[in-house]
Amino acid sequence: MSAPEVTVIDYGVGNLLSVQRGLEHCGAKVTLTADPERILSAKRVVLPGVGAFENAMMALGALNLVGVIKEVGRRETPLLGICLGMQLLLDESDEFGITAGLGLIPGRVIAIPVQSTSGDAQKVPHIGWNALLPSSTRLDWNGTLLQDNRPGDASYFVHSFMAVPTDPMHRIADCVYGGHRIPAAIGRDQITGCQFHPEKSGEVGLKILRRFCVS
Repeated sequence: MSAPEVTVIDYGVGNLLSVQRGLEHCGAKVTLTADPERILSAKRVVLPGVGAFENAMMALGALNLVGVIKEVGRRETPLLGICLGMQLLLDESDEFGITAGLGLIPGRVIAIPVQSTSGDAQKVPHIGWNALLPSSTRLDWNGTLLQDNRPGDASYFVHSFMAVPTDPMHRIADCVYGGHRIPAAIGRDQITGCQFHPEKSGEVGLKILRRFCVS
């Protein structure tokens, strides 16, 4: 059986090596590229990202990739956004002013509250391991990239902003930080976003990447 093929978008924003190694550990043949035609012809696409939302959108725009990624979504090619890449899937972000996103999942990126629900100051960015829980609209993760995982499995987060879909049905998993439920994974059709880093989350994350490789 041939190795599953995964194309990772290389636009200068994000640690591509760890994503590549994680996918290869799952048996994938990985291509790193910013070439529009190769991305459009890909069987599976990963959009990684770390840093500021506006900078990432500018980088995608400079490479003429904004329309390309939107077309990937329209074609229902399996698409996985990781960390900032998940946030870019939404309509817009409040970070450093309003910046338009890819609009593949309706919603908005907003700042993580600086106070817990009990009124105490909490550290932002949210950094570290946190348990994944089904969102309030779900009983389980069947039919999603998280279907091989169990509620309570922990994954690794590093972020100051959170991606909040307009439709609660697009929330797959949450984590709780300072009493606030924060979207940890979102999805619509063949599009999935993980706020955490599956490639840095041990076996919990590898299960998600393996499921993506056979999607």
